[in-house]
Amino acid sequence: MGEIPFEVNEQIIQCIGRCFHLKDMVASFMISAGVHKQLVDKYRHEYKFVWARRVLEELSESEDGRVIQRKILTNLCKLRNLPDSNVADRNAGLDALRNLKDLASSNQLYVEEQKKQADVRRDLAENRVKILEERANRLEFLKSDFGRHVTSDDRQAAGYALEDIIKELFFVYDLDYRKSYKTETQQIDGHFRFEGFDYIVEAKWKKDMPNEQEIAGFKQKIDTKLDSTRGVFISIPGFRDSVIRQFSGRGANIIFWSGQDLYVVLDGRMHLHDALRIKIEKAAQEGIVDYHLPMA
Repeated sequence: MGEIPFEVNEQIIQCIGRCFHLKDMVASFMISAGVHKQLVDKYRHEYKFVWARRVLEELSESEDGRVIQRKILTNLCKLRNLPDSNVADRNAGLDALRNLKDLASSNQLYVEEQKKQADVRRDLAENRVKILEERANRLEFLKSDFGRHVTSDDRQAAGYALEDIIKELFFVYDLDYRKSYKTETQQIDGHFRFEGFDYIVEAKWKKDMPNEQEIAGFKQKIDTKLDSTRGVFISIPGFRDSVIRQFSGRGANIIFWSGQDLYVVLDGRMHLHDALRIKIEKAAQEGIVDYHLPMA
């Protein structure tokens, strides 16, 4: 990075000398721009104008130092008012700032910095749009796959498809998900970690709703894990109210998802993180383990 022109450098010194009254504020300003405290303290005994000159001179000796010089310039140009209200001559301080901004602009220094920041903001916005578009496309594919199996007569194939859809849905929202695996004694349909808790997953896509024995078997899997482990039971046709009541209240550790809940996320109506969070909060705070995500 090239050196700051002499007249700009001199105006920076004028600004530091005229815009600050207390040396503590000068030191804080320099440190906030990236000047090492050791260098700040090295010349602190000098008058503010001399202090600023000595620091800028040492910064100009290295590439990293010249970057910090630019940061000092940029931070001064961003000021809309004097940082220290106790200065002896407020008008002189404001004039020094205006002159610095004019010099920086005419030398395309501050303009260049503003352009870089604008470019960064534009790139971030463009990347966000791309990410959202890609997510929407992947969700549309998953929703289409889900819809195709709704009308299929092959329920076993639908069950396998459901496991894949859930796994891909978590990947779309950047959540790590372990697909179906076996322990020595158990078959686990999936696992994920969310906000400090582990969740094991049971996913069913059968014609009938799961009965009490099926859910009790899943609860036993959860209870053999660490105390912080919870369960998510996904049943596309939903659940009977009488069965849900058996697994609510004291000791409840299963959150129930219906096909409608899953569709709300697949359709992009709710972010997966938000959906998980609201269902967890409803279960923890109100005891509603089968809260239905709103379709609207």
